Amino acid sequence: MISLESIEAAASRIRPYIRETPVEQSDNNVWLKCEQMQRSGSFKIRGALNSILSLSPDALARGVVTASTGNHGRAVATALAAVGARGTVYLPHGAPAMKVRALRRFSNIELSFEGDEGGATEHFARSVAEREGRPYISPYNDATVIAGQGTLGLEFAAQCPSLDAVFVAVGGGGLISGVAAAMNCHIVGCWPENSTAMYESMRAGEIVAPPERPTLSDATAGSVEPGAITLEFCRSLIDDCVLVSETEIADAIRFMVAEHQMIVEGAAGVAVAAFRKTAARYAGRSVGIVLCGGNIGYNTLQTIICETR
Repeated sequence: MISLESIEAAASRIRPYIRETPVEQSDNNVWLKCEQMQRSGSFKIRGALNSILSLSPDALARGVVTASTGNHGRAVATALAAVGARGTVYLPHGAPAMKVRALRRFSNIELSFEGDEGGATEHFARSVAEREGRPYISPYNDATVIAGQGTLGLEFAAQCPSLDAVFVAVGGGGLISGVAAAMNCHIVGCWPENSTAMYESMRAGEIVAPPERPTLSDATAGSVEPGAITLEFCRSLIDDCVLVSETEIADAIRFMVAEHQMIVEGAAGVAVAAFRKTAARYAGRSVGIVLCGGNIGYNTLQTIICETR
C-alpha cells in the first residue's frame, strides 16, 4: 500500500509548486474539493511534480517520457517547465483538441501521437522510454505518482476533518488510490458507463479490457496498463462503486454551472453525477466530492449547456 509517510513527504516536496485548492459547500453536508482550480487545471500536477522532483539530475537531463489523454501531459509539461527540464508527451490520436492545443503552448516538450486509446499509447511510450534509457512518468501506474495524488486527500482531510464518504472518479486508479490511502472514510469509486476498464478489472480480479465507447469523461477513458499496481489498491481501498450514464454526466456539468458557477470537465461531472444518483444513501452524512479538473473544450461545454432537458 501507499504509506501515509510517503504522501506526507510528497506534500512537503511539491508544496512550493502547487496551490492548496479551496473547498466549497454544496447543500448542508456536501463539500466540493475544487481541484479544477489547481495549476494545469487538474489534480494531475501533484503526481507529476512528485515524480519529477524525485528524479536524479542525470535522469532528468535525459528528458522524461510520458503518455496522456491530455491532463497528465499538461501536468508533466507544467512540472518540467517549473524545474527547467524537457520531455516528450505521447497522446492517442483521439485526444481532445482543447487539451492538445494547451500542450502545444509549451516549448519544453515534444508532442507525438500513437495509438487509438490511452492504454495503447501508454504501452508505446513506456517502450520508447525503456529503449532510450529515459525516465517514464506514468499517469497512474507508479507509487511516486500515486503518493503525489494522495496529497489531495491530505488537504481535503485537513479542510473537512469529519467526512463520512468521498466520491472520486476512476480511470487508471491513481487518484483514488492516493486519496484512499490519505483519508479515513468511505471511498466511493465513480465511473462513466461507457468506460469501465478498472471497474471490470476489479470484478475480474485481473486486468481486462472491456469495450470502450465515447464518453464526456475523456480524462478517465482508456484501458488499464497490464500489471498496473493500482488494481490491487482499488480492490482493497474502494468501498463502493457507482456507474453513471452520459446523460447523468451532462446533467452534473450543467448543475455545477447553474448552482455553483463552476466549469468542470467530464471526469469531475462523473463524481458529481454519482453522488446525485445515490444521495439518498448518504442522507445525514457528511460527503466530499473531488472535482478533479476543469479542462473541458468550449464546444463541448456549449453543447452541454444548450441541450434542452
